[in-house]
Amino acid sequence: MALQEATRLFSISQAPVDAASAEDLRQVLRFHEHRYYVKNDPLISDAEYDLLFKKLQQFEADHPALVTPDSPTQRVGNSIGKDFTTVQHLVPMLSLENSYNAEDLLDWDRKAHELTGLEQVDYCVEPKFDGASISLIYEDDLLTRGATRGDGVDGEEITGNIKQIRSVPLSAAFSAYGIRQIEVRGEVLLNKSNFKRYNDQLAAQNLPPLANPRNAASGSLRIKDTREVAKRNLEAFLYHVSYVLPADNAPEQHALNSHSGMLDMLWQLGFKSPVAEKRVFNNIGAVIDYCQAYEARRDDLPYEIDGMVIKVNNLRLQDKMGMTTHHPRWAIAYKFKARQGTSKLRRIEFQVGRTGSITPVAKIDPVPIGGVTVSSVSLFNEDVVREKDLRLGDTVLVERAGDVIPYIVKPLTDLRDGSETPIVFPKNCPVCGDALFKPEDEAVWRCVNINCEAQVVERIIHFGSKDAMDIRGLGEANIRKFYELGLLKDIPGIYTLDFEKIGRLEGFGRKSVENLQTAIQNSRQQPLNRLIFALGIRYVGETTAKTLANAVQHLTDFTRHTEETLLELEDVGIKVARSIHEFFSHKDNLALLQKLEALGLQLKNEKKERAATGNLNGQTFLFTGTLKQLKRSEAEGLAEKNGGAVLGSVSAKLNYLVVGEDAGSKLEKAKKINTIKIISEEEFLSLLSS
Repeated sequence: MALQEATRLFSISQAPVDAASAEDLRQVLRFHEHRYYVKNDPLISDAEYDLLFKKLQQFEADHPALVTPDSPTQRVGNSIGKDFTTVQHLVPMLSLENSYNAEDLLDWDRKAHELTGLEQVDYCVEPKFDGASISLIYEDDLLTRGATRGDGVDGEEITGNIKQIRSVPLSAAFSAYGIRQIEVRGEVLLNKSNFKRYNDQLAAQNLPPLANPRNAASGSLRIKDTREVAKRNLEAFLYHVSYVLPADNAPEQHALNSHSGMLDMLWQLGFKSPVAEKRVFNNIGAVIDYCQAYEARRDDLPYEIDGMVIKVNNLRLQDKMGMTTHHPRWAIAYKFKARQGTSKLRRIEFQVGRTGSITPVAKIDPVPIGGVTVSSVSLFNEDVVREKDLRLGDTVLVERAGDVIPYIVKPLTDLRDGSETPIVFPKNCPVCGDALFKPEDEAVWRCVNINCEAQVVERIIHFGSKDAMDIRGLGEANIRKFYELGLLKDIPGIYTLDFEKIGRLEGFGRKSVENLQTAIQNSRQQPLNRLIFALGIRYVGETTAKTLANAVQHLTDFTRHTEETLLELEDVGIKVARSIHEFFSHKDNLALLQKLEALGLQLKNEKKERAATGNLNGQTFLFTGTLKQLKRSEAEGLAEKNGGAVLGSVSAKLNYLVVGEDAGSKLEKAKKINTIKIISEEEFLSLLSS
């Protein structure tokens, strides 16, 4: 029976649906979902679709044992979901290497020919959608899991929300291609018209609008109420197959040998994939022409895109080319030129950072640039203001670098009418009033009063951040609120918060207070390197913090280090050594450390104490590539537990480079230093047991 005819019969029939016709009705609904959400070419009205849907819904309510997991009714959310759990992708979701001009693509093309050893390489080119990345797993033709990108290795499980996206099939006949399990990658989008419509609804309710379609899509995926997700009218383009588990004795399928073939397969199976947009070329010149032509028409597209993606089309060649730890060598993103707009520079606000740096921030008339409304632009420092000759009242050209960070390109001096006035940089801190200081070798003015209120707040925010002490629930908004209410005045105050008072604040229920208490308590056990990073010592990032933690048995040991001894540490240069020495020479900082230790924080390097006599004592290690038996963090932990030290980069101080699969530039650099021993994961494990 043709689906169109089935639709007609179901819509005009007054007879109830029975078990024999229920699956036919499901097929009809799937057909019309595909016409509406994938092809954008509906054959029936919304009212007619709703009639069919309600017929099936009523039948399944009367016969719950006959409900199938891929029935269209199973998309509908009916409850608030629980917190999202973390799941591991079957294959890591790596970032793409970026290019910004034809020269970059020509260089990438040269490398592709070198890596493949071929004179001709076919490339598949498709749009780079500007949305939220997702990973879907289908097993035995059924959608079993959907996840966000997360950190590339692990993401958040959002299957319930994925089911609200009607362009994502709940089942697909992968078995027809001999596939038992498959992991498909894609992008969730909110098209331009739906984004505007949703913002108009928010405005009608006096609610703040969403910033841009990309953030709107990303935020929608993490909403806990699936019914709210369904209202967003999200769409999903699926554009990559990352993993395939063939069925037993499945014959080889031609579609599985090329990227373009994979896209065609996804389209045939009912997915929204970029088959109409993709092109396959056998030379880089044609690729460049297509990318530039697409850039010229980006504003005419219904979706936001920020570039094009070029992939080696042959999947066997992709495997041969491999990947680094950060990106595949067989793909590259061609980023479009940054978006620009003009606006009026109205005033300058001078903001104080956690290290006392004074940053001028331009406040301009709101201007839409690349789907985002820009009203604030950092000017970095006084020198930038002077070099650009910016003046209050100027008409300025604003651009989003990489389609993300806005900055002022230049003032449009031809439009000046004489009313513009010079920007006067303050001589005193705009928050505490102390005199500002500018070191001779720097472009930044600084407030040197460490008790300056703005610095205190910024230091607390940094201390509790994810990469530092990771105190969940103590975000920037709550820190500022607690500070204004007098509940929190400094970093040690985090550990003496009055939770009884917090529980009486609006927005703080019993559960949220308990979660905050738990997060603060757990942070007391964070390792020394995280505490060092959390202290916000100037120039000390996460890698240097690990180096410092491995150099002492107790954090206050640094009071006995000179700048000269600090320079002997890995990756510590003159500026870093001076900053560390100054920090541990300041009595207020030492008093802070004493308070934190008294509050139960870890100032001892317990790993160093435990490993002082390990069989790797005195040896330095660095890991690169994907290890088969251990996670990177586990391998580093074993090295440190047995007396070794883990370095952050390749240098003459490195003893062993442990190489896994798809090792990147670290391996090439290590080969040039004769003293470095390059070993496998198995050889590393042998060292541990020797």
